[in-house]
Amino acid sequence: MNDTTSVPTRKAASPTPIRNASPFGAPMDWLRSEIDQLFENFGQPGQSIFNFGRQGGSMPVPAVELVEDEKGYKLTAELPGLTEQDIEVSVAGDVLTITGEKKEDSKREEKGVLISERRYGSFHRQVPLPPDVDQEAITAEFKDGVLNVVLGKDQNVAARSRKIEIGKG
Repeated sequence: MNDTTSVPTRKAASPTPIRNASPFGAPMDWLRSEIDQLFENFGQPGQSIFNFGRQGGSMPVPAVELVEDEKGYKLTAELPGLTEQDIEVSVAGDVLTITGEKKEDSKREEKGVLISERRYGSFHRQVPLPPDVDQEAITAEFKDGVLNVVLGKDQNVAARSRKIEIGKG
């Protein structure tokens, strides 16, 4: 599952107006509103209450938070149930890629019946990097299910930019 969307926050959806009030009152009105939203948002990542993105062995794409300070940026992704061996962080061009895969097998015997369960899932998240990131100053740390990626700023970005004079044609 690939996601190359930008990181900034999305605008909260406005509540769906209830067209025909139910004779059963507020609970049915709420349910109708939720079903209307389901169909209006069908196919949009992260919008479905049923999370259709999990089909086909894929894990949900993790949400990331990108925070800027004077020294650089800090990207945080919550990846519960994964270990640092399950995750790969790479950078190519101006895109940071976070990839993860989890394989889980369990076998147990209950009352003479062998029960074997397998769960597999993977995700692939791409984040466009701000133009002032120093790619040599990127570090990553994983602890307690949280991935922290520190992106240092390149102090020479301002020196590389220049104003271009416009000539008369």
